[in-house]
Amino acid sequence: MASTLRRLFSLAIGGCLLFAMSACSPLKLLNALTPDGSFDKTEGIAYGADPRQKLDVYVPRHPMANAPVVVFFYGGSWNSGSRSDYGFVGEALASRGIVAVLADYRLYPQVRYPLFLEDGAQAVAWTHEHIRQFSGSPQRLYLMGHSSGAYNAAMLALDPGLLGAVGLSPHNLSGWIGLAGPYDFLPIENPDVRPVFFWPDSPPQSQPINHVSRGAPPALLMAATDDDLVNPTRNTGGLARKLREAGVPVQDLYFSRPGHATLVATLSRPMRSLAPVLEQIAAFVKATPGQ
Repeated sequence: MASTLRRLFSLAIGGCLLFAMSACSPLKLLNALTPDGSFDKTEGIAYGADPRQKLDVYVPRHPMANAPVVVFFYGGSWNSGSRSDYGFVGEALASRGIVAVLADYRLYPQVRYPLFLEDGAQAVAWTHEHIRQFSGSPQRLYLMGHSSGAYNAAMLALDPGLLGAVGLSPHNLSGWIGLAGPYDFLPIENPDVRPVFFWPDSPPQSQPINHVSRGAPPALLMAATDDDLVNPTRNTGGLARKLREAGVPVQDLYFSRPGHATLVATLSRPMRSLAPVLEQIAAFVKATPGQ
């Protein structure tokens, strides 16, 4: 069944490419194949004044009291992306009893580093203050992201100044999860990313690996072995090594079947057989004590 679904998914993606005018996309297809029976969704909640500063909350249909909470940031090289494209992530987390918060944030060219991180901090602050209304526990709060969104999660978890600006600290986090994240990428090679970080004068403090310290929250880092966009050895492996040297609990896992983009797609029901990403997230959340 799983192989059949993957073949159908590949064929559908091909159809989307052939008929782009239909506004079809792989992410939209994953969302179209995502059932909605496992969650209740509240969408378009403003955490700030800008139109991009909004989030959606996915609550398990039958939530436990004080459920764990994951704030998810999507990727897109800080140039593109929308929370509406990642409904399958909300469903995946909700299906495991986790309250999911999917947050938009401002993108380049509207903003550059570090303003999109300030948006992320505001989204976390909103979640910490209001998530009890959605059966979530602010004492069991996690950050998670894919690609550039994993960078956002890493910076919020490792640089105390970002959450400090909204009255919180990394100590308010039970942990964080990074999927194919860029954590050590100077000098910048991607031309789409260069202006986001003021290349060639990109500040060293923009790199998560330079903010590792003892007492940082536990981390679960996952990457695709053959990632051709974000080097997994330098980024995931390098950050994991530095966290261990600082005495921070960290687990780094590498999967051979998905690639950079499809690593997050493994959270969707049609693609879960590619790698046990969702199972690892659920186990990490279950094993990590609340604050």
